[in-house]
Amino acid sequence: MSDKATNYQCPSCTGPLHYDGAAGRLQCDYCGSSFDPAEIEKLYAEKEQQAASQPETGSDTGEWQSYADEDWGTDADKMRVYSCPSCGAQLICEETTAATSCPYCGNPVVMMGQVSGALKPDYVIPFKIDKKAAKEALQRHYKGKKLLPKIFKKENHIDEIKGVYVPFWLFDADADADIRYKATRVRTWSDSDYDYTETSYYSIGRSGDIGFDRVPVDGSSKMPDDLMESIEPFKFEDAVDFKTAYLAGYLADKYDVTAEQSIDRANERIKRSTEDAFASTVKGYHSVTTENSSIHLHNGKAKYALYPVWLLNTTWKGKKYLFAMNGQTGKFVGDLPVDNGLYFKWLGGLTAGFGVIALIAYFLFWLF
Repeated sequence: MSDKATNYQCPSCTGPLHYDGAAGRLQCDYCGSSFDPAEIEKLYAEKEQQAASQPETGSDTGEWQSYADEDWGTDADKMRVYSCPSCGAQLICEETTAATSCPYCGNPVVMMGQVSGALKPDYVIPFKIDKKAAKEALQRHYKGKKLLPKIFKKENHIDEIKGVYVPFWLFDADADADIRYKATRVRTWSDSDYDYTETSYYSIGRSGDIGFDRVPVDGSSKMPDDLMESIEPFKFEDAVDFKTAYLAGYLADKYDVTAEQSIDRANERIKRSTEDAFASTVKGYHSVTTENSSIHLHNGKAKYALYPVWLLNTTWKGKKYLFAMNGQTGKFVGDLPVDNGLYFKWLGGLTAGFGVIALIAYFLFWLF
């Protein structure tokens, strides 16, 4: 088996090209030239056509030889070995790897077989935020965290920071809902003798339909679903038709969770959003509880897209911390450690505060 890989090189100096999200162009680090992705795609398409009309000549065609017979034991079906078309080094990659860079010559490469044919994404949202901004966002993430250990900022080391195009399934569906609620209204009043409380009970119905477009569910088993949902939303208006040139200089994975396997999570998100939308229309009551919810989904379809994510892996006192940033909007998330001493001090102050309030209330009770 052989898979073709595109190694994007500068037409001016043959240096490696990478996609610059801020400029929206492919940039050469050597001569400073920049190119529109469509321009480079067209150039390489012409080269492929010329190569197809010529006898195969090995590395000049940009082929990556995949050695499926390598003996890796039980992991054999999860790994691939490729030969770099630039320097000839053998690279070991996971079977889902769609874009990477050669650790020997540094050239960014795209495994074309992972993003073509049935595996070709419909859309891609290009990176807009660079690695420097991701590092700065981590420092901002520390600010205002009163329970964060003071030495964490100095001692927390970034082990790895990488820009990854994460595979997402985008689901469209229409939801027909019929939901019933129990609600109460409470009225209180007093006279010279008594205090009165009147509770009225209501049965409320809501029905209708809602259309959902492009509900995202990540298609990578390596990515925690809750982490990917935490950096939403992505702005789909910036999405473009997929071109491999946008992957240059970044990592990318093809999906290993199919659209069919993602349906349940998509349905769960759609139903939850439907219930939230209908519940928000039930207003003016002291309490509202859902009595019965019937939601039917239809007209479902899915598209395949790659979304930009910065992943930062850090280590502090032997523990790993994972942070993620939306590579389009800059939304940053990640768990932080808690200083137990500061926590108990804060908790003690909170308890003392409640104690003071209780003491004042007790004093006022006896005073009046």
